Amino acid sequence: MLKPGTILDDRYEIIDVVGTGGMSTVYRAKDERLKRFVAIKVLKSDYSSDQNFVSKFRAEAQSSAGLTHPNIVSVYDVCEDDGRYFIVMELVEGITLKEYINLNGRLSMAQAIDFSIQIASGLEAAHEHHVIHRDIKPQNIIVSKSGNIKVTDFGIAKAATSTTMSTTGIGSVHYISPEQARGGYSDERSDIYSLGITMYEMVTGRVPFEGDTNVAIALMHIQNDMIPPRQLFPDIFPSFEKIIMKASQKKPERRYLTAAALIADLNRVKENPNIDIIVAPNTVAGAPTQQFTSEDMQKIKNGARGYADPNMQPAQTPMSSEVRPDRSRIDALLNQQDDEDFYDEPVQPRRGGLKKIEDDFYDDPDGRGQYRVATRVEDEDEYDENVDPKLEKAVMIGGIAAAIIVAVIIFVFVGSTMGWFGFGSKEKKSTASETTTEASTEAATVKMVDVVGLSQKAAEKDLKEAGFKNYKFVEENSLDVKAGYVISQNVDPGTPIAKDAEIVVTVSAGAEELEVADVKNASEDDAFDILQKQGFKPTRSYKFDDTVEEGCVISTDPSAGTKAKAGDTVVIYVSQGAEEKTVEVPDLSGLSEAAAKGALETNNLTLGNVTYEFNSDVAAGLVIRQSVSAKTEVKEGTTVDIVVSNGAESKTYKGNVSGNISTNDETLAQTTVTVNVYINDGDGYHLVYSATQSGASIDVSGSLGGLNYNNGTVSFTVTDANGSDVSGSYNKSLTLSYENE
Repeated sequence: MLKPGTILDDRYEIIDVVGTGGMSTVYRAKDERLKRFVAIKVLKSDYSSDQNFVSKFRAEAQSSAGLTHPNIVSVYDVCEDDGRYFIVMELVEGITLKEYINLNGRLSMAQAIDFSIQIASGLEAAHEHHVIHRDIKPQNIIVSKSGNIKVTDFGIAKAATSTTMSTTGIGSVHYISPEQARGGYSDERSDIYSLGITMYEMVTGRVPFEGDTNVAIALMHIQNDMIPPRQLFPDIFPSFEKIIMKASQKKPERRYLTAAALIADLNRVKENPNIDIIVAPNTVAGAPTQQFTSEDMQKIKNGARGYADPNMQPAQTPMSSEVRPDRSRIDALLNQQDDEDFYDEPVQPRRGGLKKIEDDFYDDPDGRGQYRVATRVEDEDEYDENVDPKLEKAVMIGGIAAAIIVAVIIFVFVGSTMGWFGFGSKEKKSTASETTTEASTEAATVKMVDVVGLSQKAAEKDLKEAGFKNYKFVEENSLDVKAGYVISQNVDPGTPIAKDAEIVVTVSAGAEELEVADVKNASEDDAFDILQKQGFKPTRSYKFDDTVEEGCVISTDPSAGTKAKAGDTVVIYVSQGAEEKTVEVPDLSGLSEAAAKGALETNNLTLGNVTYEFNSDVAAGLVIRQSVSAKTEVKEGTTVDIVVSNGAESKTYKGNVSGNISTNDETLAQTTVTVNVYINDGDGYHLVYSATQSGASIDVSGSLGGLNYNNGTVSFTVTDANGSDVSGSYNKSLTLSYENE
């Protein structure tokens, strides 16, 4: 643990501890070079000593430093100082989403949707730069004082995989995706799964899976279905529940493929909670290879139905129309996935222990070529042991027989069409000719394919394969649909139309570009309204500024006059006024006037009035006292007055006393009393006036010379004829003045 005042890299001064975790400790610090406060995450010694981990940690942190987005905690620098490795980050005043949920319980629908959009927006920006978080959880999401969401710790989770997953503090199995739990390849969709679990916790106040051990919880993510949120709290929007369930599907291909798609659905639910969001799609036929376990293979050997999953229906012949996949949608999805660069690194094949079983291809009865039914990869060491040789032989024989049957059918069909065999009479040939003519007429119309949601390239391929030629693409701005993807089509899917009919497909040109308004010096609420009416999503951020009035806008990001897309987030930087810093007043006693001024200026304080007086105890020219006591905490710029000694005075003075003393006691007023008046100074008491007389008021007038001080006071005594002190019955109104002798 670093002590307050520690300087790192000759630049960052540690102030205090913000929090601590399994891998690091976070400190609040001051950047002395740029005069700003920052957060510093210092790796614990267990990780700093692992050079392999450190190298990956630095590489990932440096890539994260390139991310700039309002919903991502900015990384300023990655440093090393005397064996301590640390990241310098933006300091966000707030608490984690986990703490927020613990304090407030489950969130309202509006707040949960707003938080989800902000988190997904941060992920979208990161994924566009090929940075995957891999540890999305409420503990890594900060809710600022202004209500903005900031995602932190990008890249650290990936570096953490260089150590064992059992290491303390790495990730959290409560939010881990099934593919991460298996130790497999993870991509952007792994972040979407973890966000789905986080959204679940936001609306229910709990995580979907709990267990006694991390292993038990990880297995639940792989095998168990989670309880739908509405079974716990029926007030949750059905549409939002569907989004959560789709985002947290076990198989990556059934989740949202991109954060942008997730944001689009969240915005739809935000605008209309009753909207019917489409549920997660069925498994894509061209989805990534699934690996059969030994248990699955054993079930195949022992089961009568030939499937590892007991819930599946009995096997059917590949030619059955009931199990034939929709080739157009499969190709469209495959093409769409090919258009997008979803991965920041290629999948590395396993070496030595895997054996690829070739894909099975079957003829499409509709004459559109072949389609792939299944592909699998098995453990070569277990293949011979787990696969029944009889089953393998039966599959091989069945495949050969199916190929022969298909070949015969094709041969007979082609031969009949070409008239090779001469079967039947002329009458039958005429009938066949008529049938062919009818088929040609039917072929002139084709059912319209569904291209909404596909990329333009995939949509064009679908249209070509369906036989359409007279189609065109038009662009239209859209906030909800990603640029380059189809918004709508002028012919409904499934409608029979002629192949040469005109088809108009509307493709998103992305959000309209707008010029950011200049709201500098406007109040924060006015600026918010102006930008919101423009079509942007304004959000506030606060910082100190010496030149802009508190509560008014300093600037925006993007800056005024620049172009930004409608729907983009615009950060409004609002002034908190000049930053009030406090300093400790130094002790000026005994310093010369010049030294006192220098000491004040060093502490950003100002020298005020300087007065002088004689003082025999303090040497001439040195400070006797100051207006603000030493070690008092005051604001920077505070004025401090001082009194400087003129030294001991060598002159003598004459003291003059005048005035009266009086009494309200009528008895004393009629009695003769003795009055003595004294001058009191550094040398003691000096009698300056004495008289014996009576009366309610006695006038006093007296002088005394040879005095060494000119800063004394006046006192008096009154005694009656019996010598008793009756001074307490009298009041004085006496004036003391001095003159040089």
